[in-house]
Amino acid sequence: MPPVSASPAPSTPGVLVQRRLVEAGALACVAGFVWHRLWTALPAARFGESLVLAVLWLALAWGVARVARRRLVDGIALIAIVALAVMAGPLPVLATALLAGAAIAIGTCCVDEMGGAFVIGAAVIAGVVGWLLPVPIHSTWLYAAMCSGVILLRRRAVLGAVRGGVAAWQATVDAAPRAWAAAALAVGLASAGAWLPTLQYDDLAYHLGLPWQLFERGRYALDASQQVWALAPWAGDVLQAIAQLLARQEARGALDAAWLLAIAVGAYRLSASLGANAAMRALSVALVVTLPPIAALAGSMHTELPATAALLALAALAVKPRNDARGVIAVALIAGFLAGLKPIHLVAGLPLVLLAAWRHRVQVRPLHVLAAIVAFLIVGGSSYAYATVTCGNPVLPLLNGVFHSPCFPPVDFSDARWQRVPWVPLPWSMTFMTHRHLEGWDGGVGFALITLSGAAIAAVIDRRTRAIALCALFAVIAPMAVIAYARYVVPGLAVLIPTAVVAMARVLPPRRAVLLGVALCVLDIAFQANAQWILHTGGIKRALVAGGRDEPLLMRYAPERLAIERLRAVAPTATVLDLGGATHAELAGRGRTTLWYAPRMNAAATSADGDATGEAWSRVLRDARIGIVLLRTPDATPARRAGLARAGAYPLLTVGPVECWRLPEPGTR
Repeated sequence: MPPVSASPAPSTPGVLVQRRLVEAGALACVAGFVWHRLWTALPAARFGESLVLAVLWLALAWGVARVARRRLVDGIALIAIVALAVMAGPLPVLATALLAGAAIAIGTCCVDEMGGAFVIGAAVIAGVVGWLLPVPIHSTWLYAAMCSGVILLRRRAVLGAVRGGVAAWQATVDAAPRAWAAAALAVGLASAGAWLPTLQYDDLAYHLGLPWQLFERGRYALDASQQVWALAPWAGDVLQAIAQLLARQEARGALDAAWLLAIAVGAYRLSASLGANAAMRALSVALVVTLPPIAALAGSMHTELPATAALLALAALAVKPRNDARGVIAVALIAGFLAGLKPIHLVAGLPLVLLAAWRHRVQVRPLHVLAAIVAFLIVGGSSYAYATVTCGNPVLPLLNGVFHSPCFPPVDFSDARWQRVPWVPLPWSMTFMTHRHLEGWDGGVGFALITLSGAAIAAVIDRRTRAIALCALFAVIAPMAVIAYARYVVPGLAVLIPTAVVAMARVLPPRRAVLLGVALCVLDIAFQANAQWILHTGGIKRALVAGGRDEPLLMRYAPERLAIERLRAVAPTATVLDLGGATHAELAGRGRTTLWYAPRMNAAATSADGDATGEAWSRVLRDARIGIVLLRTPDATPARRAGLARAGAYPLLTVGPVECWRLPEPGTR
């Protein structure tokens, strides 16, 4: 496909229509911003901090570039690497590099390009290890040896992929150095989310469980009794666990940074495959990474970050097919990875899977199709198989009104928080009334959904981008049809953006296209902190002030983690009940919660709260063999205090607002 020219196509009627569509999307965003008074939701202090960080980053990069006689963009990238090593830790960065090297070594069996190879190799690793989770073999030395061995065995392919990536980087930067310096800075600012320790609610309640169980026990207990999501698709958490084992400490931030880089590479590859010139490729990357949820996802263990990288890799395969059996296997592996991350990701990406498979059909034989099906099942099937065998529901706790698993009440799980506004289209509502669709503030999903809507329609009109634009639109709309939750839209939106940028560049004058893209990037950065509460309260600034130390942020945002860290030393085998909260995942199977994640304990706790004498609570603690109770003042009801007293509990330690009560061993009272 020829590159997008520096000037738009002649002003034919079709081009004029597409130009008006692009302009209409931008005007709609302005109108919505004014109508909903979005300036009142602007996190001005956080935006100011982002600008200060950007200026500081540029100043340091300029100094490095001058001393090393390199380009500014190289200095920006070097500062990003050093900052990640300082803030996330050198060992997690090295562990992630080893894991990424092994993934590239495996992925180059299917593709030659480094970014796509990383995604495919990570899919294979997560898929194979997923089947081995219950087996007590998981150790640092095993994974260090396996990763090193794979890299050594495939060293020529790895070196070839790295050299190809470096050459492509140099060539595209040489073509538009200033544009790529801006794009690299945007990637760097987004990576600041990876500097944060693991603090988000779902991570403390669920995602940390698998990594910590493999780290402490060498195996994963297929137990949904204390966390109903324990058998949910786990590909993302498996990779987090391997990185943690290699680093001998949590490595979430470093791995998230690797996924962010894969997203940037994927956006670049997709826009390049669609014919964008160097400047438009840089703009595509910048627009994707400045989406406010991306920075929030870089500070979490949510699946949408790797799913975004996977969808972009899949889109690049669909646009630029290899026409051989390796390409079909690559498509199947990425599809399996999407299923292994979350069912909705596979649903959203299904048209892309079909399009990519169709475009790789040349020279494909029935045996290749069978191999692709097997590859898909191996990569994506482990959690579904174990959930079916263990609890009778492959998607527990979803659809339990159909499967009637005893591990969860016989109802279909749903989250009533995310409700549609009947008279408002969802893209509009998600953009300007984001608080209805995300644990954030208005504007927290960014403004690309509306601003680039006209460009997306223009991409559908243009036959050169029609197929990929339709697939991207489906990937945005399908999650909306399932649940009005904005985070699930992000992977599809990341595929839609480069497609829309290419369409925009074809119909707008170059300066106008760049101005519109840059304005959208700045607007999204301005509202970045609205995507998540840690960003909104200045988490990145506090992380910088702490200089990479986790304790100050943990004390402010999650003191339970500090308490649990101390309990590992003073009570390493005790069963710990988080009374009123759900920070029990990292206790590696020794954690309990009274919230809905553990239906039986939740029912027992609800019943015991009705007994003011505390006898019922004393019995609950005894029957569950609780050794330690984590308690906060809001959760310390009279019935619970009385239950602790009847059980003979005594204060063991206190961390901020978190009290740790020790119960005597059975038979010692």
